[in-house]
Amino acid sequence: MPKQDIRNQPAYTLAEAARYLKVAPATLRSWVVGRSYERTGGTAQSSPLILPPTKQPPTLSFWNLIEAHVLRSLRTDHGVSMDKLRRAIRYAQESLKLDRLLLSGDLRTDAGKLLLEKYGNLIELSASGQMAMRRTFNDHLARVEWDEWKFPVRLHPFASSRSSANDRPIAIDAKVAFGRPVLAKRGITTATIAERIDAGESVADLAEDYDLTERDIEEAVLYERAA
Repeated sequence: MPKQDIRNQPAYTLAEAARYLKVAPATLRSWVVGRSYERTGGTAQSSPLILPPTKQPPTLSFWNLIEAHVLRSLRTDHGVSMDKLRRAIRYAQESLKLDRLLLSGDLRTDAGKLLLEKYGNLIELSASGQMAMRRTFNDHLARVEWDEWKFPVRLHPFASSRSSANDRPIAIDAKVAFGRPVLAKRGITTATIAERIDAGESVADLAEDYDLTERDIEEAVLYERAA
């Protein structure tokens, strides 16, 4: 994997990445740093699921964002077990010989099916639970764009928990606005929109300024301010 690629360079603090992805900071930290747990004879540390390019302090790359976005899909409705996630990922990677499975466009095909089947079995999901997990997983994958070499180039994060699979006004692209979230239509950062609203400007005026719809402006603000 090309280390010099801008998509593989440190760009986001844990706090920033958690906010952009709408993931609990403690959860993201456990994926990136690992988690302490008690065992016979003392305390042990689990290994991380995501390996950032900079560890002190942990600073994530754009590709790390994609990995966390995919992990979030498994966590959303079914909780998270670091050990079982790790075992499912390792199984799928070893079976299909894919490096860094969570980045691969092949997740949309056999690799994704294998990962979901293994993970569903490990957490003992019912048939209906596996169906629901597959739907959530596919909705998340639909928000990632891959290049011809099957590396992620753009992420459309969920603006809020109410966002539908087809609602993709926000984009994160390592080559646009230093990788900060923008309104996809115009490349204006969502932070800029929220700041201007907080300064007293109206939704209608901003929509006119940027040649956007009022809904676009509202989506930017919702994304910035969503918990």
